Amino acid sequence: MALALVERPDERLSPLERLEVLCDPCSINLLRTGVRSHRLGDRARDGDGVLGATGAVDGRPIACFAQDASFAGGSLGEAHAETVIRVLELAGRARMPVVGFIESAGARMQEGVAALSGYGRIFRAHTELSGLVPQISIICGASAGGGSYAPALTDLVVMTRRASMFLTGPGVVREVTGEEVDADALGGPRVHDRNGVCHMVAETEVEAALLARDLLDHLPQHAGEPPARWPAVAPAPGDPGAVVPDEHRRVYDVRHVAARLVDGGRLIETGDRWARNIVTAFARLDGRAVGIVANQPRYLGGVLDADSATKAARFVRMCDSFGLPLIVLVDTPGFLPGTGQERIGVIRHGAKLVHAFAGATVPRLTVVMRKAFGGAFIAMNSKDLGADLAIAWPGAQVGVMGAKQAVGIVSRREIAEASNPERALDRLARAYARDHLAVETAVAGGYLDEITAPGDTRERLAATLSVLAGGRRRHRPGRNIPL
Repeated sequence: MALALVERPDERLSPLERLEVLCDPCSINLLRTGVRSHRLGDRARDGDGVLGATGAVDGRPIACFAQDASFAGGSLGEAHAETVIRVLELAGRARMPVVGFIESAGARMQEGVAALSGYGRIFRAHTELSGLVPQISIICGASAGGGSYAPALTDLVVMTRRASMFLTGPGVVREVTGEEVDADALGGPRVHDRNGVCHMVAETEVEAALLARDLLDHLPQHAGEPPARWPAVAPAPGDPGAVVPDEHRRVYDVRHVAARLVDGGRLIETGDRWARNIVTAFARLDGRAVGIVANQPRYLGGVLDADSATKAARFVRMCDSFGLPLIVLVDTPGFLPGTGQERIGVIRHGAKLVHAFAGATVPRLTVVMRKAFGGAFIAMNSKDLGADLAIAWPGAQVGVMGAKQAVGIVSRREIAEASNPERALDRLARAYARDHLAVETAVAGGYLDEITAPGDTRERLAATLSVLAGGRRRHRPGRNIPL
């Protein structure tokens, strides 16, 4: 069945077909609640508009469910909720991942408070699993109210191009605010992949299910169990340092650097349309699943801001919950200044990133590629924040701020009195960079561990991970609290 569905990927799938694409052939065992809705008469059936099951992905057991939009719009009633809760509870008892295919009109109006109560129990069940087993939600169609809240409590949200998520639908929006808007403009993937609600967008339901399988491959069965290790594969060809321009103001795509470090040059990026000045991705290095956090100079020069700090912090916490070592690639001029950032609380959001890195117990390795200035140097997993290894490439600069900005402050009188202020600024900036920003100074002071050639970086990271594999600083069960 699954192979046949792959051959017709654009078609809408039934709930059972969705589970069949996700799971290994012949591995699905459907669950029955034995409860029928008494409010929808003869139309009710076991599961009440949702299929719950156990199955396997690459031989690993998982729990899964798929809502049926053809039955009462996939709305959630009491019996429907019982099926979902049973799946989630089974995932917790068996300590296995859970994947949900979501397409729901929200709470079933005919059941009133009983439906709302069902959502409350589902929210609690998702929260109890948070950080204990991987949870993935695949949004296949319109999902309203609790049908959007529940996925937001899971670790990863994948939307198809036909999907939409919103707390209140277009009809309610029109009635309350007078705004005319359709489902796609209100809560389609083009909205949610830019605001952080959605982590990935798949063209079709088949692609979404296969993406979920790929994600599960990089995650462990449960917290406390290391992710599976695969045979090492060579990275993308080329020296990673060749991607990075010497001029600090020239942009480049940090994903091309990462591709020359990780196995097969392959990254599974999360939130690629949100906070694009930072990259978060799953990858493998020397066969081990890792999380990548990298400044992205291609957007805003790689500065940190409120959104990028929040995005990175949540990813760090997820990786820490599931034992994925973190590889941090740093090239940032600092935090984005301005009244706009201060008004939206960049201090609070930046603190999330500091807290996430400082509290992480997994191995954390940092590579300063070109520059790291100010509080962003600390926030991006500095050695003093607890990095297990902090290295830099030759020619990198580390300090409070860039040379011209620094001398513009400390030597402003000398520059103003010079016969040629511009020439004086350049001369003083070169001297400041040599004395205060050179990576050799940071290494001599113990703020970085060593200078490593770009071409040797992969080998250095792999050797360190080999030493640290399976180790944590301390046992901290904690939860992956959504940020």
